[in-house]
Amino acid sequence: MTSRSLAVSGALLEGKTTDLLAIDGLIAEIGPGLDLSRAEEVIDGTDLILAPSLVNGHTHAAMAILRGRGGDLPLDRWLQEVIWPIEKGLSGEDIYWGTRLACIEMARNGVSEFWDMYWHSPDAARAVRDAGLRVVAGPVVLSLPGAADPAKDEAALIEDLDRIGEMGPLVRPAIAPHAIYTVGPDRLQRLADLAAERKLPIHIHLSETEKEVDDCVSEHGLRPAAYIDRLGLLGPETLLAHGVWLDDDELDLVAERGATVVTNPVANQKLAVGRTFPLPRALEAGVSIGLGTDGPASNDSLDPLSDLKVLALAQRNAANDAAVLGSGEAWRIATGQASNLLRPYRPLEPGSPADFILLNGKAPELATGELTSNLVFAASGAAVDTLVVDGRPVSRHREVSGSDEVLERVSVIDSRLVDGSGRD
Repeated sequence: MTSRSLAVSGALLEGKTTDLLAIDGLIAEIGPGLDLSRAEEVIDGTDLILAPSLVNGHTHAAMAILRGRGGDLPLDRWLQEVIWPIEKGLSGEDIYWGTRLACIEMARNGVSEFWDMYWHSPDAARAVRDAGLRVVAGPVVLSLPGAADPAKDEAALIEDLDRIGEMGPLVRPAIAPHAIYTVGPDRLQRLADLAAERKLPIHIHLSETEKEVDDCVSEHGLRPAAYIDRLGLLGPETLLAHGVWLDDDELDLVAERGATVVTNPVANQKLAVGRTFPLPRALEAGVSIGLGTDGPASNDSLDPLSDLKVLALAQRNAANDAAVLGSGEAWRIATGQASNLLRPYRPLEPGSPADFILLNGKAPELATGELTSNLVFAASGAAVDTLVVDGRPVSRHREVSGSDEVLERVSVIDSRLVDGSGRD
């Protein structure tokens, strides 16, 4: 079999001119003065800065086609009056093109991998595969009247998981119960068993609102983290989205079990969940942390770099301490390096996947001062020039192949939604 190869010449890494050679999707060599003659393609890294790519730890990508609808409504009304009625009419092809739209945005913003939970998940996974990104895709399990598909049985779920698992090395399936208030205890326990049987990660919303906590205590006599632990859902392969209302004992439990909490600061503030995720206490407890945008209809962007600034500012303000989250730790969180579940390897090292970004070294926001601080507090996704995933360029100079077709398809879907719903 013929090897495929890609190189970057003359980029800056930690202030030094550096080359990179990737072979068959892995970094083979990185350093100055490499012999790049083996490379089939060489990216000129002049005026570009080499950095790890970003990991979006929680989203519902296809909701890009629902962006801008009901944005001034509280969460319950937004779901019941706007989102769920539209979702009932979405087809697998709608989800495919909505996810492709999200992939364009994330690629331009330097995201190489994301964790997704949505309807028609095999179609979403197919879209990510075709876009050239990585995804952990979970068919959402949700048993709530009014939702798009509340009756998916285990056979249908397993069929979806099998379809996702057949889509190649960049796509991984996950068990994705929506939340403890939308899936009953018997089903949650069975999903935990299924995850263990099939060696799959678990992706679930947890402790996003105070009401969720109060209801859990009232109904089960336990707070949410202890409740899912009793059901077998809490472990090193578990991703907890939000975690805003976790208390100290729960954070200790999450750390002990090795689970990851993905914080979504922009979506939480937009939906006014009433609290800032207790990140300092989580880090003190040893909790693994990731950063997510949440869905593009509840954030409303897919730009983790912009969200990273909000994360740092919100944490500093809540703690009344400008040193509570340093830029280095914040950058580790955004690039998935603060969780072995999100990034179980050190990026930009030989043997690691060739997933990286090239930043525009001439961008005004990166022109002076310390790079990591600027990435956290000054930059947005607009500073990303190129994204490489699995040793293949996905975006070059902020251009993503196939964008015109995606935008045309999405425009047709959007027109149909407007005409058919009468809500816009």
